This record gives sequence, C-alpha cells and structure tokens, in this order.
Amino acid sequence: MINQVTLVGRLTKDPELKRTPDGTPVTNVTLAVNRHYRNQRGDIEADFVQCTLWKKTAENTSRYCKKGSLIGITGRIQTRNYENQVGKRIYVTEVWADNVRFLDQKKPDDVLAGRGV
Repeated sequence: MINQVTLVGRLTKDPELKRTPDGTPVTNVTLAVNRHYRNQRGDIEADFVQCTLWKKTAENTSRYCKKGSLIGITGRIQTRNYENQVGKRIYVTEVWADNVRFLDQKKPDDVLAGRGV
C-alpha cells in the first residue's frame, strides 16, 4: 500500500517551532492549496490542509518561512482521534511531512544579507 501526498501551497501564518516533552522539534502549519478550477463567481477556491513537520524540517521551516511563503510538501496522510471535554470523539486528518521545499524565489538583497535558504 502507498500512502504518499504531494502539496504545493502558501502558509496561512508564521510557523511556530515547539518541542515535544522529549525535546523533538515540531511545528504544525496550515497550507492553503489552490484548486484547479474556479467557482461560479470566477474565484479560485483553496483547501486548507493541516501539516505536521518534525526535527530539522520543522526547524528550517520555522527559521526560513513566514506567512504567505510558497512551499512544497511531500509526506503521508495521518489520522488521529481523541475525546474532547464534553465526551465527543474528534477526528483529525493531517499530512505528516517527510520533505519540505521552499519555492519562493530569493530576492538578491536577501542573499547578500545572508538570509538565503
């Protein structure tokens, strides 16, 4: 069986690096992925996909990306569930990233200032 997904989209907010209790770096991001068609009004719609990034991938993404950054993610779909405070079962489907590519073009002043990726 194959469980692999590839997405290209823009970050909806700045990535925030966190650490698990054992110190593993992790960040959760939401990726806005445009659909390939327009709605009845002619607008392009987007899907908002939750993604979890681990270790160096999480560190580098939080260091070099910000809200609006264009990135590509390859990973796998992961589903988890939990019971909320009122006893309702909540299901969450997200992408656990194996690889992230930074797709924004570097500006010459960013490279000269040492901010290149």
